[in-house]
Formats: sequence, C-alpha cells, structure tokens
Amino acid sequence: MDGTFNENDISRVVEADRAHVWHHLIQHKPFEANDPRIIVEGKGVRVWDQKGKEHLDAVSGGVWTVNVGYGRESICKAVYDQLMKMCYFAQSAGSIPGALFAEMLIDKMPGMSRVYYTNSGSEANEKAFKMVRQIAHKRYGGKKHKILYRDRDYHGGTLATMSAGGQNERNEQYGPFAPGFVRVPHCMEYRKHELGLDHLSGEEFGIAAANLIEEVILREGPDTVGALCLEPVTAGGGVIAPPEGYWPRVQEICRKYDILLHIDEVVCGVGRTGTQWFGYQHYGIEPDFVTMAKGVASGYAAIACMVTTERVFEMFKDDASDPLNYFRDISTFGGCTAGPAAAIENMRIIQDENLLQNCTDMGARLDANLRMLMEKHKVIGDVRGKGLFQGAELVADRDSKEPVEEKQAQAVVADCMAQGVIIGVTNRSVPGRNNTLCFSPALIATADDIDQITEAVDGALGRVFG
Repeated sequence: MDGTFNENDISRVVEADRAHVWHHLIQHKPFEANDPRIIVEGKGVRVWDQKGKEHLDAVSGGVWTVNVGYGRESICKAVYDQLMKMCYFAQSAGSIPGALFAEMLIDKMPGMSRVYYTNSGSEANEKAFKMVRQIAHKRYGGKKHKILYRDRDYHGGTLATMSAGGQNERNEQYGPFAPGFVRVPHCMEYRKHELGLDHLSGEEFGIAAANLIEEVILREGPDTVGALCLEPVTAGGGVIAPPEGYWPRVQEICRKYDILLHIDEVVCGVGRTGTQWFGYQHYGIEPDFVTMAKGVASGYAAIACMVTTERVFEMFKDDASDPLNYFRDISTFGGCTAGPAAAIENMRIIQDENLLQNCTDMGARLDANLRMLMEKHKVIGDVRGKGLFQGAELVADRDSKEPVEEKQAQAVVADCMAQGVIIGVTNRSVPGRNNTLCFSPALIATADDIDQITEAVDGALGRVFG
C-alpha cells in the first residue's frame, strides 16, 4: 500500500496499526480481539480518537508532555519555516535556532551557562553521566565515579539510565546493569514508616530523609562518589513532592563532599510545577547539571537538553593539547533545527499567555478538588504534587496505608476514559505500589477543565469502590 489516506477509511489505519505498530508500555494481546486506540486530532486540552469520541486529556499526551496544548499553529509554522531554510546539521556546527534558544533558556536559569542538545530525556541524562565519569578520570584518577540515584525516581529507558532507575518493576528482566550506580532512599513523608522515620514530620522529616543520603555516601566512601541525580518532584514513582527542609540539606551534603548535583527536569521542567520555569527553582537549589525534554517543545518536535555550569564546561577545555580532554560525544538528532525552533515559540507562548501563573492557580484548584474528594472517598490516602502535576494515592486502608489492588486503580482510569477524561496511574513502577492516580493537564487548563477532571474521578471512585 502507498501512504495516501482517505479520512473516511480509518479502518485501514486501525488495521495497519494492529499489524505493524509496537506500542509503548502496553500489553498487545488484547489487540487480537479489540481495536488499538488511534488519537486522530487534538485541540487545546482535548483529543479525538478514531471513533470521533472527544476526551479531555489530563495527562498532556499520556506522559506529561504537551504543556501548551494541542493545535498551536504558531509552533507548527515556526518549525515549517525553519525546516525549509535549514533542517539539520550535526552539532559540531551551530544553528540559528540552536543558538537563540540556548540564550533564551539560560536567561531562565541563573547560574547555568551551557546547553548540550540531544534527542531524548534518557540521552540527556546519559550525557551528564558520561561527563561525571570523564571528570572522575580527569581529576580523580577514575575513583570518584559513582552516581547516586533515588528510590522511586526514573531517569530513562536506556541501560545506563536504568542503572540509575529507582523503579524496580521497570528494571525487571533487563539486567545486568552498569556498575557504579548506587541507590539512596526516597523522601515520601506519606510512607515515612518505610524509612524508619515514623516519629518525624515536616522539616524534621525532610532533613532526616536527606541525611539518609549522607549515610550512603559515607558507606560508599565520599572519595568514590561523583554525582547525585534526583528528580525535583518524583514523577512516575508516585508524584512525590519533597518535604520541607529536604533540598537545602541535600545541597549542603553535596557541597560538603564535593559531589556534583544533577537535577532531572524531564517531567517538571518548563512550567509544569507553576510559578518557576523549573522544579528545582522552587527550592533554592544550585545544580551542576539540569536535564530536560518533554515540555521543552510541548511535543511539537523532539528536543532534549543537558544544561550545565561554566565551571563544569571549563573542565573540558583546560588542556587543548590532550586529545582526550574534551567531551568526545555526539547526539545525531541533537543537530535537528526543528526542536529549538519549536522550543523558542513554546517558551514565548508560556511567557505571553502567563501560563506559569495559570499553572499555579489551576494547580491549587486541582489540589483543592482532590482534597475534597479525599474527604468523600476513604480510598484516597494521600494527595500530593506541585502545580499542574498532582497525584492521589489509593489505599485499601488509611491506617495501614495498604495499597489498593493494581487492577482497581486501573479500573478508575478506565472508568474516567469511558467518561471522556484521560487520567494516568503509576505504571510498572514499584511492585505493589502502582496505585497513584496521576494528573498533569496542559498549562492552559481552565477552572472548568479542572472541575471536569475531578468530577470524572469522583464518579469513577464511586463506581469502582462503592
């Protein structure tokens, strides 16, 4: 068959998908009897499937990506115009949108100065890992090479980023993993009993949770630890906002032991948490590396960035006579111009439409609505998050905090889908802990959109749990 498509013949598309497309994160056996879902069109915060059914998308493309909503003509035009002029050249040379977006981005990130373009969040994180390893060899005889990562955090799907993956179920059957990656405990106050910190709360808990990282550093040997990689708000591991006191203590520990701090903003970056452009900026952190993808261009083009400081950058050009002195790395599609062209217009939209403030306001409404549902439905054990990035953990018993069965949490998602509202749930994350409903509508969401989302959840909880 050729690539032409008659819009009246969607059945051909469905059959081609069923026969040839390998979808992400999904079991395909049901497609032998049921049609795969095809998303045909999007506008604002709504999408339409192949049957013409309208859905309010409360997860921004399924994985918290489409920050400025669907159907943005100005982004599409910016990409078209750029591709017609110059589509690609390897990043051994520069491009106009690459230079201009880097300048625009650094303006939003005081203390940072250099942007390394890649094609995905996983790859951006690997670049930071490689820099840490190269610094270890250049400065510390290879010894200070270990990279710490946190339980429940996720940094990508490559073998190296999975080596730094805190979601055990995502890692099952994919090992063995790379050596030199060491896990530190999570900081979820709701499950502080898992950390032996039941007696603490608030800032005292936050500081104690950070001190658990120091214990790991001392156990491993500070002279062997090169970096600590953390999400500012844990995403797929349960939407875990950090407790008060946590981040200042983490920063203090990193400086004490000369450990580079790597913040993974792939989910939280570019406005998702409201008020600030990046999640880490809420907490006064001064990172050495910041990685981002998803919302950088709201899914209109593939782009990811590894951003670092001039201090780190200078380490890779201090001896030009040494052929191994520079960062000997390339990302093929880091040379695409569509990504930065889309990212420039994406950032302009966020600024001009004041979407950081809207994210803050609508995030507060979403949080309040979920807390009202918590009063009504005992199955909601905890509500947490920041901005338009929220989670509601479902438990069978509030006292024991025993999670509901995974199939029950998935039934809530299915019920909402039947109502025309797409929400998320933690998926193949922590065994026995795939029980947190996830919400991340586009930053353009209105009060009516937020209310429609939580009304759907209200009805679904009533039907699934009675």
